[in-house]
Amino acid sequence: MRIAMTVNGGAVELDVPPFKRLLDVLREDLDLTGTKEGCGEGECGACTVLLDGEPLCACLVPVARCDGGEVVTVEGIMGSRGPDAMHPLQASMARLGASQCGICIPGMVVMGAHFVDAARREGRVPTEEEVRSAIAGNICRCTGYVKIVDAVLDAVQGGEV
Repeated sequence: MRIAMTVNGGAVELDVPPFKRLLDVLREDLDLTGTKEGCGEGECGACTVLLDGEPLCACLVPVARCDGGEVVTVEGIMGSRGPDAMHPLQASMARLGASQCGICIPGMVVMGAHFVDAARREGRVPTEEEVRSAIAGNICRCTGYVKIVDAVLDAVQGGEV
């Protein structure tokens, strides 16, 4: 099946089986290996991407669902501020040491950046509980949640925590 979509701001057309997982298309066909497979069942959030602005687990999505849509991966979040500038969440995570083994981090960055951008658009500073709720679908096996939550709050506040 011919699939046309936008990935990280660029137009993409592929001939792929319609039920091939979006995760596999990203990694195998588009060489976007930042998105990780953790569980393959939609439970861990390691493969979180944005489809038309909404977070979802790429391991659960048949690529046909993306036809005509816009997909943003962790690579797209990284490049969202220009080639040499990180998203505020990435800068906060790096500064605060909010990454351990790295398996969950791509999904956490996508989900966290989505949350940070929404909070900044709304002009509000979320509570720690709101941050924890927002990233609840993303599992960190290294228990780095404290620093990840701190980084999200830091990024919302412009690096002032």
